Parts: sequence; structure tokens; C-alpha cells
Amino acid sequence: QLQLVESGGDLVQPGGSLRLSCATSGFTLSSAHIAWFRQAPGKEREGVVCVSRTGVISNYLASVKGRFTVSRDNVKNTVYLQMDSLTPEDTAVYYCAADQRPYSRCSAQPGVMDYWGKGTLVTVSS
Repeated sequence: QLQLVESGGDLVQPGGSLRLSCATSGFTLSSAHIAWFRQAPGKEREGVVCVSRTGVISNYLASVKGRFTVSRDNVKNTVYLQMDSLTPEDTAVYYCAADQRPYSRCSAQPGVMDYWGKGTLVTVSS
């Protein structure tokens, strides 16, 4: 059974860093695009970044460019999101999701993802 489990969310002060993990099972990373999303209270879910089945990274959200870095470990079947220089505006529940469509482009669009994790909460506050 395909599963995605996020972890690493926490309370952090502005300017701090966190690394989120998305542990996957039931499939290999080479068979799916993986995207990170976030949803702040009262706001719509937005795509943060997508990493393709071949490891190509695309679609960083403009507000996180230069601060967030996505990476993946094919041996551990885990995708990471390193978040630096965090601000209160980064406060949200962060989700990872998988797109297994065979000919799709890597896109951090909520409507195209097949499987979702349950999310991990990141709170940036002093």
C-alpha cells in the first residue's frame, strides 16, 4: 500500500531552520513525482516545490526560493525539505504528495496528486 508520512514539524523562532521528511513506502521514488505543499490557517493549500521521478526539481514557490531546498534519498525512499530563514508567514501544515501518472510533468498542483500524507505542523513564532 502506497503511503507518505511527513515528520519534522515543530515550533521554531523566526530566522530558524527545520528539515521536514517525507517517508514513502509501497512504491519507489523513481516511479512518481513528489511535491511539497503547505496550508496556512484560513488559506488554500499551495504548492511549495516538486521533484520529479528523475530527480529534477521545479516549481519552487516564489516566496521560498533561496530559503527552501528539496532533496531526496532514493535508498531511504525519503524526500526532504530543508527550510532556512523561516518567517511567521511560513507557518502552515506541510504536506507531501505523490503523482504517479506515467506521462505527467512535475507540478506542485494539488489537483494532480494521487496520494497525500497527513501533514506536519510548522509554527514560526517568537
